[in-house]
Amino acid sequence: MEHILLVEDDCALAMGLVYSIQQEGFEVTHCPDAKSAREAFASSPFDLAILDVMLPDGNGFDLCRQFHSSCPVILLTACDEEVNVVMGLDGGADDYITKPFRVRELISRMRAVLRRCKSTDDTLKAGALTLHPEHSCVTLKGQSIPLTAMELRLLSHLMRNKGQTLTRTQLLDKLWDNRGEFVDDNTLSVNIRRLREKLEENPNQPQTILTVRGVGYRLEASE
Repeated sequence: MEHILLVEDDCALAMGLVYSIQQEGFEVTHCPDAKSAREAFASSPFDLAILDVMLPDGNGFDLCRQFHSSCPVILLTACDEEVNVVMGLDGGADDYITKPFRVRELISRMRAVLRRCKSTDDTLKAGALTLHPEHSCVTLKGQSIPLTAMELRLLSHLMRNKGQTLTRTQLLDKLWDNRGEFVDDNTLSVNIRRLREKLEENPNQPQTILTVRGVGYRLEASE
């Protein structure tokens, strides 16, 4: 069951929203102010946060900047002026809805945001190594590692199959990938070596991308 954080200081409105959202099969935690929202967020994971912009002890923009890296955010605002919309989206909000609104519209937007986040949540991890396919970005211990397009495809395939030995033929087929690039056995060896130079502390004694003699390669699955 997906867990929703609702931050809304209008208790009458919040009561109706909590009931309606629960009827749709979601679990809901309601907080009337920024302080209790931060406490709830620190103590429990959420799949989506719905934040009122105007709160008695703060605002939804600040909460959005704090929460958006951990879960998607929808802002509830009484003002649809462009500056407020831009401020919310620039702060990391995934969507916004202007008061007054129909509950069915909010539910629909909730489902849309959750679907989008699930479809793009394809982050790959192996120990201190993280690959974000949607951004073609690789980090090692939090530091960005520049890779060529072919190195990125090779690493992505290894990470998607971490712990499994992939033959050289399987990797060559993946590198070819109908892109019209000429990829031979030597090209694979060169790209493996380059990846090790960028990712391994000692490329001559690799601990992440291992050679399985006579077969191919395996990306170590330790976390």
